[in-house]
Amino acid sequence: MISGRGGSMMRGRIRPPRRPKAHADGEDEFEACWDKLREALRDIHTRNAGQLSFEQLYRYSYKIVVKKAGLKLYDRVKEFEEKWFADEVMPPIWALITPNLVSITLEEVPSGSIVERRAVGEKFLKGVRSSWVHHNFSMNMIADILIYLDRGFIIDHSRPGIYTTTIGLFRDHILRSTITQDGASHLVFDILNATIIDQVNMEREEDVIDKALVRSCISMLEGLYETDEEREDERIYLTTFEPVYLRSSQAFYKAECERLLRENNASAWLHYTKRRLDEEAERCQTTLSPLSLPKIIQVLEQELIIKHVDEFLAIENSGINAMIDNDRLEDLGILFGLVARVDPRKQVLRNAFAVRIIELGTEIEQTLKSTDFSIAQQANAEEAAEGADKSKPKTLNASAQQTAAAIKWVDDVLVLKDKFDRIWSSCFGEDLILQTALTKSFADFINAFGRSSEYVSLFIDDNLKRGIRGKTEAEVDIVLDKAITLIRYLGEKDKFEQYYQKHLARRLLHSKSESLEAEQAMISRMKQELGNNFTAKFEGMFRDMRTSKETTDQYREHIRGLGEVDSNRIDLNINVLAGNNWPKEVMGRTGHADGPRSAVIYPREIQGLQDSFYKFYTMNRNGRVLNWVGSAGSADIKCIFPKLPGKTSGPLSKERRYEINVTTYGMMVLLLFNEMAEDEWLSFEDIQERTNIPQPDLINVLTPLSVIKAYRVLLKEPQTKGAVKPGDRFAFNREFVSKTIKIKVPAVSAANKVENDEERKETNQKNEETRKYIVDAAIVRIMKQRKELGHSQLITEVIQVLSSRFKPDVPLIKRQIEALISRDYLERAELADGSPAYQYVA
Repeated sequence: MISGRGGSMMRGRIRPPRRPKAHADGEDEFEACWDKLREALRDIHTRNAGQLSFEQLYRYSYKIVVKKAGLKLYDRVKEFEEKWFADEVMPPIWALITPNLVSITLEEVPSGSIVERRAVGEKFLKGVRSSWVHHNFSMNMIADILIYLDRGFIIDHSRPGIYTTTIGLFRDHILRSTITQDGASHLVFDILNATIIDQVNMEREEDVIDKALVRSCISMLEGLYETDEEREDERIYLTTFEPVYLRSSQAFYKAECERLLRENNASAWLHYTKRRLDEEAERCQTTLSPLSLPKIIQVLEQELIIKHVDEFLAIENSGINAMIDNDRLEDLGILFGLVARVDPRKQVLRNAFAVRIIELGTEIEQTLKSTDFSIAQQANAEEAAEGADKSKPKTLNASAQQTAAAIKWVDDVLVLKDKFDRIWSSCFGEDLILQTALTKSFADFINAFGRSSEYVSLFIDDNLKRGIRGKTEAEVDIVLDKAITLIRYLGEKDKFEQYYQKHLARRLLHSKSESLEAEQAMISRMKQELGNNFTAKFEGMFRDMRTSKETTDQYREHIRGLGEVDSNRIDLNINVLAGNNWPKEVMGRTGHADGPRSAVIYPREIQGLQDSFYKFYTMNRNGRVLNWVGSAGSADIKCIFPKLPGKTSGPLSKERRYEINVTTYGMMVLLLFNEMAEDEWLSFEDIQERTNIPQPDLINVLTPLSVIKAYRVLLKEPQTKGAVKPGDRFAFNREFVSKTIKIKVPAVSAANKVENDEERKETNQKNEETRKYIVDAAIVRIMKQRKELGHSQLITEVIQVLSSRFKPDVPLIKRQIEALISRDYLERAELADGSPAYQYVA
């Protein structure tokens, strides 16, 4: 038969027959090849392989596999390696396992110095490493020689590779071998693990160890598997060493944490924990295995943080309270980092800070009650009259003391807020979860204080009157932003709106504002934060003031156009106020203006001015009604005090002229004394009869004019330092002397002060009445949109709608629902499940 390879080019050529070769007996040939391979294996192990021929040795293994004796070669190699381990490798390892090593590592018995302890461990690890490195190197060379055995036999017979099998012998014959000393048996595995852990513990105790040596032993464990299948999750490092390492670490750090608790120092615990976390992370990268990093970190977090964080934070002189109070920002930053890594919700920090904020807020209130505000610093006192002795501290009356207390409360709250804002930004990384917790805690303690709405309004009032004086625009913006922050915390914003409206009205009417631009900026910020409805009345007040200025200018032009020139004519400045925009307290004590002009008896000169302005105002405004509010105005009066007979020197020896600024009611009272004889007196009742000024307002007018020395234009009998009362008599004080030409008599009604209990009760009653209308409007608006709604759902929606202004009481909502039903806005109904509901009546 003719055959050939190579296609058409080979066609026609006859291949010569192969010459038969003489074959030796198959068994003899295997033994001959194996003898050569065995000698080569021995030379490789003894590091005498320099003269070996890789090609020739490969041919030997090739021949054996080709002759179908691969299994026999596989077993022979394995037997050789097992015998080599028994004869050459294991004795030196066992020689290194001394009783001293066993006592130090397994029995944890201190023996000698730390140097001796380290030397014994390192000697054993070096022996193991040397054996492993030599074995690994030899097995790589042997696997190269027997590569055809792997390819031609092992793959077909589903056996582990020759390298896998021989490298696993180190695991089975060295690490899993048992050594007996003093009647006790020990696994080499256990001794190796304990020795490595002992080295790690020495490093934890700040001793120097051979990291490269430990790392090489760990690499050996990472390269070995439980079986020759070599599954990744069965690395000996993971199955044998790591569990022991983690248990040992857990015991180590448990003992360390107990020691730190005994030391009673939270700051030391924080720094220790942070340092240990960093060290263990670095140790896994450089000394042990990165595979253990998440597990060892979990051990530290459990033992050093989770189990005992509450105990450390509760330590009296170094816990969370001490960190906050003493501004230990570094400790707080570390604390945040530790808590955040074990609890994404930071529950421990949230609770601790919430409790501390409320405690400090309560302390502010308690400090306020124990502080004496009777003496104020000159910088914080009310502006004294010019010429007064400013070097002495000013004594505050009861009302001014309460106002000073309000300003201090707000200032202290802002200082506390700045403190926690600084902690939040610099220590907590502006974490949103903690920001929410801090905001809620501040809102809780601020709203727990019954006067917070009033105090915040007074704080803004004080700053807009004088607090921003001399400040730059940026500094003013900071003040306004702080005010908005406080408003944001208030739960009863409708009550704040009432106070702010009252305080703003007095600032505008009495020209107390330091800067109208700042006033407008404040309202703009509130509008942005709280909406248009909240600031509608405030904007209306400013609109009234602008319109009033234009009206006053037009009136003066009108008077000049009439050609009436009178040097004694009174200059009139008018503020026309829309009643809906201005608070009732400013429009009159009863909530109404003076009504008909007969209610308050104005001087003839003033009545003429009123008639003149009324005619001008109604020329183009048909149907308008003007009611004069005497309690809200002021007047400048030129007073002449004649010289006293018999006086030849001093200020009383000559005529004295002063310009005195008083309220409108004050002007009416002083004008009465123009018509009085020199030594004639008027009683309180006479003055009230001639002016018809309400008694409370009259007391407020006469008290500064007759009691306070700097403004004592009138004499009073009896002479007392208390407020004026019915039955007192008054006369013109001809001996009045002042160092200043212009004198501003303080108006009691013009000063914004803290309300007394009766005034606060009245304000709360008015606020409750106002809330009824707001709740009514919310119910009608919801029902008009929904047409039909269940009882519970209606109450829930009303609360949601009004929560931005105040939190309405459920009983109040129920009462207003009943009122709307009685007024035929709603009617009762039932839902499909029989629960009560309401329908909107169009």
